[in-house]
Amino acid sequence: MTAEQTVLMDGDGIKRALTRIAHEILERNKGVADIVLIGIRSGGAYLADGIAEHISLIEGGAVPVGAVDITLYRDDCSGLLPHHPVGKTEIPFSLEAKKVILVDDVLYTGRTIRAAMDALMDFGRPQSIQLAVLIDRGHRELPIRADFVGRNVPTSQKENVQVIFNGSQQPIEVVLQK
Repeated sequence: MTAEQTVLMDGDGIKRALTRIAHEILERNKGVADIVLIGIRSGGAYLADGIAEHISLIEGGAVPVGAVDITLYRDDCSGLLPHHPVGKTEIPFSLEAKKVILVDDVLYTGRTIRAAMDALMDFGRPQSIQLAVLIDRGHRELPIRADFVGRNVPTSQKENVQVIFNGSQQPIEVVLQK
């Protein structure tokens, strides 16, 4: 049995969404001063790199980029597997007094974002944390909302939204699986 898939965004649509998110981040924060991007492993980390490239093209300056693995901070994985593979958190700069833009590919219940914020607090106290997501599919279980959204996609809880990346970690499409 194969699931029915619908392409929600192609590579060009994703690129336009990331460009728009980069512009919105710059507008809201009045430039790049004290901004850092932290992507949630793995899709969010790839998207954070893409947003940073767009910001660099727009502003002419680099923005620090890091990645956080939230495996040990999750509250919704207990009992599924005895050992969850833990990825690498790479935050090679201080978060103290920084405007952290947390980046993820798909926002769903909000539990991943909550876990990421818990993880970030172990690295310092940022001035603020803002959330950028490529897809917001609804169905929040926690009071979390994205500040920057590539696309809102109303879904049922039975459906799945997946961002597909190529071997170079470039997003090539977003699909809805029914």
